[in-house]
Amino acid sequence: MHQAKIEPEDDSVTDMLYQRYAATIFTYVHQHTSSREDAEDILVETFLAALEAPTFIQLSEKEQVSWLWRVARNKVVDSYRKSTRRYNIPLEQISETVYEDEEQGLFGTLLRQEADSQTLALLKRLPPRHQEVMLLRFGHGLRSAEIASIIGKRESAVRTTISRAMNLLRKIYEERKEAR
Repeated sequence: MHQAKIEPEDDSVTDMLYQRYAATIFTYVHQHTSSREDAEDILVETFLAALEAPTFIQLSEKEQVSWLWRVARNKVVDSYRKSTRRYNIPLEQISETVYEDEEQGLFGTLLRQEADSQTLALLKRLPPRHQEVMLLRFGHGLRSAEIASIIGKRESAVRTTISRAMNLLRKIYEERKEAR
C-alpha cells in the first residue's frame, strides 16, 4: 500500500481540523459504537486517513469536514459489519449533545430531562434511517448538504427524509396525545 508523503503544512491543517471537529465527530462515533475505546480508535483512524489521503489537503475546509464525517460514518458502518451487530442508533445520548453548553437550575434540568425522554420515546419509533438523519440534523446541528455528503445521498433526499420524519413524529405525537 502506498502512503502519501505528509508535508508539514498538511500536518497543521489536519491539526486545525482535529481541534475544531474531533469532539463533535467523536460524539457521533461514540453514540454508534459499543465503547469509548472503539470510538477513539475510529476517530484516530478517520484523521489518519486524512493524513494518508493524497488529495485531502487540496480540498476546501468545507469539503475536508464533509470528507471526515463521511469517513467516520463509513468506519462506524464497517465496525458494525465486523461485529455482525444490527445497525441501531442509540438516541439516549442525544440530550447530552443538544444541551452540552446549557446551564440551568435544577427545575430547568428536570423539565428538560422529562422533555428529552418524551422526545426520545418518539424518535425511537422512527425507522433507523430517519433516526440517523434527525440525529445528525438536530443532535449535531449539521445542514442538509453536510448530512447528504456523510450518508451518500442527495441533499433533496435528506430534506425529504427530515420532512417525512417530522410529519411522522407529529402523527405519533398526536396519537399519543389522543390516547391520554
